[in-house]
Amino acid sequence: MRTALETHLRHEPKKTSRSRIKRLRGLRPQYRLRVDEVRVFYDLSGTTVEVLAIVAKSEADSWLAQFADPE
Repeated sequence: MRTALETHLRHEPKKTSRSRIKRLRGLRPQYRLRVDEVRVFYDLSGTTVEVLAIVAKSEADSWLAQFADPE
């Protein structure tokens, strides 16, 4: 997990892909990083990455329903 966070969020947090990083349109958090069965929700402000939550895949939808804010 730590390696994935380091690799993807430190170097290319905006680089979306079909399987790894997804831009969440119209929501805060702005992005979702997929690492195996874990989802990392985060926002970007300039060059700063703010990790909002690290949740299991099975809990991702309920976390978004509870905590995501429309932009």
